[in-house]
Amino acid sequence: MIGSLEYILTYGIMLSVPLLLCSLGELINQRTGILNLGIEGIMLIGAFVGYVGAFYFGSLGGFVFGAIIGGVMGLLMGVVSIKLRASQPLAGFGIYFLGWGLSTYFFRLFIGGKPFAPEISTLASLKIPFLNDVPVIGKILFTQNLVVYLSIIFAIICGIILFHSKYGLRIISVGEKPEVADSLGINVYHTRYLSVIFGGVMAGLAGAYLPLTAGVFAENMTAGRGWICIAIVAFSQWNPYKVIFGAVLFSTVDALQLHLQAIGISIPYQFLLMLPYILTILALFI
Repeated sequence: MIGSLEYILTYGIMLSVPLLLCSLGELINQRTGILNLGIEGIMLIGAFVGYVGAFYFGSLGGFVFGAIIGGVMGLLMGVVSIKLRASQPLAGFGIYFLGWGLSTYFFRLFIGGKPFAPEISTLASLKIPFLNDVPVIGKILFTQNLVVYLSIIFAIICGIILFHSKYGLRIISVGEKPEVADSLGINVYHTRYLSVIFGGVMAGLAGAYLPLTAGVFAENMTAGRGWICIAIVAFSQWNPYKVIFGAVLFSTVDALQLHLQAIGISIPYQFLLMLPYILTILALFI
């Protein structure tokens, strides 16, 4: 029982990284008044480009390539929704379908009709001396890969900037009262462009993380995580600190259903796959 719980929590924390990174980006978007429903597509194209980058240049190359394509997609979302003033939900859906289509098309070109995609090196786990020997929690908390710790630290930094800095107050004011912010000399368009590009970069990084932990890219491998991130932002009440808890909660449920499938529990796997999305609906309902 303890071994199963350790497995679920360990992998739950590891799987929380893409949810955490993408949710932070979407949170900043929404704080400035931009609802980007295209983050699922940005994660997908980020996952593919990150996979290709990691294939040729290693894990760092994967993250760099994922961040770049995410920023480009975020800029595109900004041009359509800010400059051209198109409907944000419709622009977001367009970005989603664009990312989904491009990732599928170029992936099939990349593998060239082969039945399996080539594997890449995965992120190595770190064992923090002494702390990883602590019973139960040592294995859960102190044997994760480096990106897990960096993402949590980054979430805390985002909270500090958002709530305790002049620029954070600008972000909040642009989202809540853009007219007042403009009258105070704050460039509303500039702030929103930066936020939507930042959100795209974060979604691209979140996508790149997936093949770097799985060792391979697969079509539609984000499996709806972008939509879950939108729910996490609302669930966390637009607070970066609470996003950490929300991301771990949702990813732990995902790890639970994977574990239940692995041990061969007598429940149709389709019902197990539904668990994270059921939690998403419940969170939005609450």
